[in-house]
Amino acid sequence: MTDYAAARRHMVDGQILPNKVTDRQLIAVLSQMPREEFVPKARQGVAYVDEDLEIAPGRYLMEPMVFARLVQAAQVQKSDAVLTVGAGGGYEAAVMARLASVVVALESDEGLAAGIAGKLQALQIDNVVTVTGELAAGAQKQGPYDVIFLTGSVDEVPQALLSQLGEGGRLVGVVNRRNIGQATLITRRGGVVGDRVLFDAGTPLLPGFGKKPAFQF
Repeated sequence: MTDYAAARRHMVDGQILPNKVTDRQLIAVLSQMPREEFVPKARQGVAYVDEDLEIAPGRYLMEPMVFARLVQAAQVQKSDAVLTVGAGGGYEAAVMARLASVVVALESDEGLAAGIAGKLQALQIDNVVTVTGELAAGAQKQGPYDVIFLTGSVDEVPQALLSQLGEGGRLVGVVNRRNIGQATLITRRGGVVGDRVLFDAGTPLLPGFGKKPAFQF
């Protein structure tokens, strides 16, 4: 039987702490959140590996180090409203729920979305709302958001998501540029949207976020 508590400690000590993650509250949440509960039973034994983990066809749980560094860059506050785009198994939303006021977990796969509530309830997390819909369209009805978190890579960030970022808001995710994945922070301040590359990071593409083919005669 896998000792998940030990695996969690090894993840934090071996993957998170050596990779510039210093936010004490985030480290505490990662040290306690049972990552294995958010992946299929057959994959629970490898829930803490240092790579992206497939949890459904074409859907992945982000590598712990990349996830932690992105969350840290978002500087999530206790008063924040957060949108997780591509909720998957619900792990990212659960972590955010421990850091923020309310989390909207957007998922396009109805099967994945249906399984999130039970997992969160078992952990006594009651500040997450799961919404089913097209990922690239966001969840405008519940916005604007202080933080938008992309759980996979995108070839470009759609305007629909940027428009849901509130004043002072932060969007974090991996953006593919010239075939290189780059962890990116996008901010809205004074109505102006700016972006900054944080570090190189490869992670699988979120469905619906590939570049639209250019028109050709």
